[in-house]
Amino acid sequence: MKHLRTAVTVLGTILLTGLFSGAWAKNKFEQEVDAETAAVRLARDMQRGGYNLVTTSELKQWFDAGKEMIIVDAMPYEDSYKKEHIPGALQFLFPIADMPTWDTRETGGKTEQDFMALLGTAKDKTIVIYCGFVKCARSHNGASWAVKMGYKNVYRHPGGIFAWKGAHHRVEKAK
Repeated sequence: MKHLRTAVTVLGTILLTGLFSGAWAKNKFEQEVDAETAAVRLARDMQRGGYNLVTTSELKQWFDAGKEMIIVDAMPYEDSYKKEHIPGALQFLFPIADMPTWDTRETGGKTEQDFMALLGTAKDKTIVIYCGFVKCARSHNGASWAVKMGYKNVYRHPGGIFAWKGAHHRVEKAK
Protein backbone atom coordinates (compact mmCIF):
# COMPACT_ATOMS: atom_id res chain seq x y z
CA MET A 1 0.00 0.00 0.00
CA LYS A 2 2.87 2.35 0.84
CA HIS A 3 4.45 1.72 -2.60
CA LEU A 4 1.12 2.37 -4.30
CA ARG A 5 0.78 5.75 -2.55
CA THR A 6 4.36 6.64 -3.49
CA ALA A 7 3.75 5.66 -7.11
CA VAL A 8 0.51 7.69 -7.24
CA THR A 9 2.29 10.69 -5.69
CA VAL A 10 5.18 10.49 -8.17
CA LEU A 11 2.81 10.03 -11.12
CA GLY A 12 0.66 12.95 -9.95
CA THR A 13 3.73 15.16 -9.60
CA ILE A 14 4.89 14.26 -13.10
CA LEU A 15 1.46 14.97 -14.58
CA LEU A 16 1.07 18.30 -12.78
CA THR A 17 4.59 19.36 -13.71
CA GLY A 18 3.89 18.48 -17.34
CA LEU A 19 0.61 20.38 -17.37
CA PHE A 20 1.97 23.52 -15.78
CA SER A 21 5.36 23.62 -17.46
CA GLY A 22 3.61 24.27 -20.78
CA ALA A 23 2.04 27.40 -19.29
CA TRP A 24 5.48 28.94 -18.86
CA ALA A 25 6.79 27.94 -22.28
CA LYS A 26 6.25 30.22 -25.24
CA ASN A 27 3.64 29.18 -27.76
CA LYS A 28 4.45 28.82 -31.45
CA PHE A 29 3.34 32.38 -32.19
CA GLU A 30 5.57 33.88 -29.49
CA GLN A 31 8.45 31.71 -30.69
CA GLU A 32 7.91 33.07 -34.21
CA VAL A 33 8.20 36.65 -32.92
CA ASP A 34 11.55 35.73 -31.36
CA ALA A 35 12.73 34.06 -34.60
CA GLU A 36 11.65 37.07 -36.64
CA THR A 37 13.44 39.49 -34.31
CA ALA A 38 16.67 37.47 -34.54
CA ALA A 39 16.42 37.18 -38.35
CA VAL A 40 15.84 40.90 -38.86
CA ARG A 41 18.68 41.81 -36.49
CA LEU A 42 21.03 39.51 -38.41
CA ALA A 43 19.93 40.94 -41.77
CA ARG A 44 20.39 44.52 -40.55
CA ASP A 45 23.84 43.70 -39.12
CA MET A 46 24.80 42.16 -42.47
CA GLN A 47 23.60 45.23 -44.41
CA ARG A 48 25.39 47.58 -42.05
CA GLY A 49 28.60 45.52 -42.09
CA GLY A 50 28.70 44.86 -45.84
CA TYR A 51 29.58 41.17 -45.47
CA ASN A 52 27.90 37.91 -46.56
CA LEU A 53 26.55 35.03 -44.51
CA VAL A 54 27.49 31.35 -44.66
CA THR A 55 25.54 28.53 -43.02
CA THR A 56 27.10 25.66 -41.15
CA SER A 57 26.28 23.20 -43.94
CA GLU A 58 27.75 25.55 -46.59
CA LEU A 59 30.91 26.04 -44.54
CA LYS A 60 31.26 22.26 -44.13
CA GLN A 61 30.86 21.86 -47.91
CA TRP A 62 33.65 24.41 -48.40
CA PHE A 63 35.85 22.39 -46.03
CA ASP A 64 35.09 19.14 -47.81
CA ALA A 65 35.80 20.72 -51.21
CA GLY A 66 39.16 22.05 -49.98
CA LYS A 67 38.20 25.69 -50.54
CA GLU A 68 41.02 28.04 -49.62
CA MET A 69 39.89 30.36 -46.85
CA ILE A 70 40.88 32.00 -43.62
CA ILE A 71 38.63 31.20 -40.68
CA VAL A 72 38.71 33.49 -37.66
CA ASP A 73 37.32 32.65 -34.23
CA ALA A 74 36.39 35.97 -32.59
CA MET A 75 35.94 34.49 -29.09
CA PRO A 76 38.28 34.88 -26.10
CA TYR A 77 41.35 32.64 -26.28
CA GLU A 78 41.30 31.11 -22.78
CA ASP A 79 37.54 30.79 -22.32
CA SER A 80 36.70 29.48 -25.76
CA TYR A 81 39.25 29.09 -28.56
CA LYS A 82 41.73 27.14 -26.44
CA LYS A 83 39.02 24.62 -25.48
CA GLU A 84 37.46 24.17 -28.92
CA HIS A 85 37.30 25.82 -32.29
CA ILE A 86 36.53 25.01 -35.92
CA PRO A 87 39.50 23.11 -37.40
CA GLY A 88 42.13 25.44 -38.82
CA ALA A 89 40.57 28.58 -37.34
CA LEU A 90 42.80 31.41 -36.18
CA GLN A 91 41.88 33.43 -33.10
CA PHE A 92 41.36 37.18 -32.87
CA LEU A 93 39.25 38.65 -30.08
CA PHE A 94 36.44 41.08 -30.89
CA PRO A 95 33.98 42.58 -28.41
CA ILE A 96 30.29 41.74 -28.16
CA ALA A 97 29.28 45.41 -28.19
CA ASP A 98 29.32 47.23 -31.53
CA MET A 99 32.83 48.50 -32.32
CA PRO A 100 32.49 51.38 -34.84
CA THR A 101 36.03 52.60 -34.09
CA TRP A 102 39.03 50.38 -33.34
CA ASP A 103 39.56 50.02 -29.60
CA THR A 104 42.60 48.01 -28.47
CA ARG A 105 41.04 47.67 -25.01
CA GLU A 106 38.30 45.60 -26.65
CA THR A 107 40.61 43.49 -28.85
CA GLY A 108 42.99 42.26 -26.19
CA GLY A 109 45.52 44.98 -27.01
CA LYS A 110 45.69 44.06 -30.69
CA THR A 111 45.70 46.70 -33.41
CA GLU A 112 44.16 47.01 -36.87
CA GLN A 113 47.60 46.14 -38.25
CA ASP A 114 47.60 42.93 -36.18
CA PHE A 115 44.23 41.96 -37.66
CA MET A 116 45.41 42.75 -41.18
CA ALA A 117 48.56 40.67 -40.62
CA LEU A 118 46.36 37.75 -39.54
CA LEU A 119 44.16 38.05 -42.63
CA GLY A 120 47.04 38.55 -45.06
CA THR A 121 47.50 40.75 -48.10
CA ALA A 122 45.24 38.87 -50.55
CA LYS A 123 42.12 41.03 -50.43
CA ASP A 124 40.11 38.59 -52.60
CA LYS A 125 40.67 35.56 -50.36
CA THR A 126 37.59 34.10 -48.66
CA ILE A 127 37.43 35.08 -44.99
CA VAL A 128 34.96 33.48 -42.57
CA ILE A 129 34.48 34.93 -39.10
CA TYR A 130 32.47 33.27 -36.34
CA CYS A 131 31.85 33.45 -32.62
CA GLY A 132 29.60 31.45 -30.32
CA PHE A 133 26.05 31.58 -31.62
CA VAL A 134 23.62 33.71 -33.63
CA LYS A 135 23.04 36.37 -30.96
CA CYS A 136 26.79 36.81 -30.37
CA ALA A 137 27.96 39.98 -32.16
CA ARG A 138 31.73 39.35 -32.01
CA SER A 139 31.59 37.87 -35.53
CA HIS A 140 29.71 40.95 -36.77
CA ASN A 141 32.51 43.19 -35.50
CA GLY A 142 35.22 41.02 -37.05
CA ALA A 143 33.45 40.74 -40.41
CA SER A 144 32.67 44.47 -40.48
CA TRP A 145 36.29 45.36 -39.80
CA ALA A 146 37.55 42.99 -42.49
CA VAL A 147 35.26 44.75 -44.99
CA LYS A 148 36.42 48.18 -43.76
CA MET A 149 40.01 47.07 -44.40
CA GLY A 150 39.20 46.29 -48.03
CA TYR A 151 38.66 42.52 -48.02
CA LYS A 152 36.13 41.55 -50.68
CA ASN A 153 34.93 38.00 -49.81
CA VAL A 154 34.02 38.29 -46.16
CA TYR A 155 31.50 35.93 -44.58
CA ARG A 156 30.00 35.77 -41.13
CA HIS A 157 29.13 32.31 -39.86
CA PRO A 158 26.29 33.35 -37.53
CA GLY A 159 25.65 29.93 -35.96
CA GLY A 160 29.24 29.87 -34.78
CA ILE A 161 30.78 27.08 -32.77
CA PHE A 162 27.39 26.07 -31.29
CA ALA A 163 25.90 25.35 -34.73
CA TRP A 164 29.13 23.67 -35.86
CA LYS A 165 29.01 21.33 -32.86
CA GLY A 166 25.24 20.95 -33.22
CA ALA A 167 25.84 19.57 -36.72
CA HIS A 168 28.28 17.08 -35.15
CA HIS A 169 31.32 18.42 -36.98
CA ARG A 170 34.81 17.92 -35.60
CA VAL A 171 36.39 20.61 -33.43
CA GLU A 172 40.01 21.23 -32.45
CA LYS A 173 41.67 22.34 -29.22
CA ALA A 174 44.56 24.79 -29.09
CA LYS A 175 47.93 23.11 -28.72
